[in-house]
Amino acid sequence: MLKKIVYLCLLLPALARTQTIIPEEIAVASGNTQVLTLHAKGEQIYQCTSQQNVYSWQWQAPKAQLFDSKGGLVGSHAAGPEWTYQDGSRVSGKMIKKVEIAPDSTIAWLLLEATQHHGNGVFANISFIQRVKTRGGLPPVTGCDSNHLGTEKPVAYSSDYIFYSGNHNHAE
Repeated sequence: MLKKIVYLCLLLPALARTQTIIPEEIAVASGNTQVLTLHAKGEQIYQCTSQQNVYSWQWQAPKAQLFDSKGGLVGSHAAGPEWTYQDGSRVSGKMIKKVEIAPDSTIAWLLLEATQHHGNGVFANISFIQRVKTRGGLPPVTGCDSNHLGTEKPVAYSSDYIFYSGNHNHAE
């Protein structure tokens, strides 16, 4: 038993460092280089709406903090969608592809193309952003009715965002 415990202790750090396997559906085209990976922790914000007397939670915006690999706070993620880095640089993006990894338990993994840049820092030359390793963030399943119309509800989520620079050709 002791041998198994020692083996697991040696194996677990190696497994934790393994790279995320990116599904082909959201792969970035060759010619783009991974620049940075940041961990996001925050909320997906939903609003109770009604269309033809059918009530549902509609996604409004993300609101999250961005952390580097050492756990240091380095930026934020907000509506747009937009990512802001601690050096003041910002990048906005639009979703071009998504893949549902676990649709019953977490929001989709995404490929976003950068559409606007601000500032001369880390995010100045970003071409694509991937949202991967998502946890949570799905819309609420109850509580949207005529009594809650217009109500916003934040839902906890986390994910990793991988930022790339290079050409703006869509994924292959």
